[in-house]
Amino acid sequence: MSASTIDQCVESNRRFAIGEALHKPTYPGSLAIKPAKHMAVVACMDARLDVEDMLGLQTGDAHIIRNAGGVVSEDVIRSLVISHHLLDTNEIILIHHTRCGMLAFTDDLLCSALEGDERAGNILGKATGRSFVSCHASAAAPAAFYAFRGAIEPLDTPRDAENTARLEWDVRRSISAIRNHPWLPMSGPDAITVRGFIYDVDTGRLDAVSYPGPIGLLG
Repeated sequence: MSASTIDQCVESNRRFAIGEALHKPTYPGSLAIKPAKHMAVVACMDARLDVEDMLGLQTGDAHIIRNAGGVVSEDVIRSLVISHHLLDTNEIILIHHTRCGMLAFTDDLLCSALEGDERAGNILGKATGRSFVSCHASAAAPAAFYAFRGAIEPLDTPRDAENTARLEWDVRRSISAIRNHPWLPMSGPDAITVRGFIYDVDTGRLDAVSYPGPIGLLG
C-alpha cells in the first residue's frame, strides 16, 4: 500500500528535524486552485511554526488553516467543509505544539480580566510575564477563546508529562469534532482521513497523538 500524504509529511518532518531544507521559498509560478496533495492542515498561529517547512510542503500543496492553538472552531469547520467538498481535499492533519500559549490561561480568566477583574489580570500577568491591561468592558464576541483544559502554567513552560497530556486532550477533541461532523464524511467513497500530532518546538519533531483516548481531567 502506498504511503498516505500525511505519512509522507511525517517522513519529511523527520528530515526537517535533522536539518534538511525541504520547502522551496521561491515564487512557484502559475498553480491550480485545488491543493496538489489534496490535504488541509490545521495548525497554531505560533510564530515558531513554519508549517510548510516542517511538513516538507511546497506552495500549492495544501490548505493551511491557522488560529490560536490550532483548535477546530466553528470557522475551521467552515473552512474544512469548503476545502473538502469544493476543492477536493481528503486528508486533514491537526498540529498542536509544545510551549503553547493556550496552556497559560482559561477562558473564564481571560474574560474576567478583560472585563476588569484585577485579580484575574494579576494572575494572567504572572503567567505571561506581561502587565495585563484590562479593557474594562464586556463583549459578546468571541464566544470562546478555546483555552486548553487543565490547570494553567507559566507561558512557554518546557514540555513535561502534564502539559503534553493537555495538548493531547485538545488534539483528540479536535479530531472528534471533525469525525463527528455530518458534513465531513468518515466513510464511503468521499471519506476523509484525519490525524493529529504535537510538534515539539525544541526538537522540530512531530509526535503522533492516538485516537480515541482521554480528552480531559481524569479522576
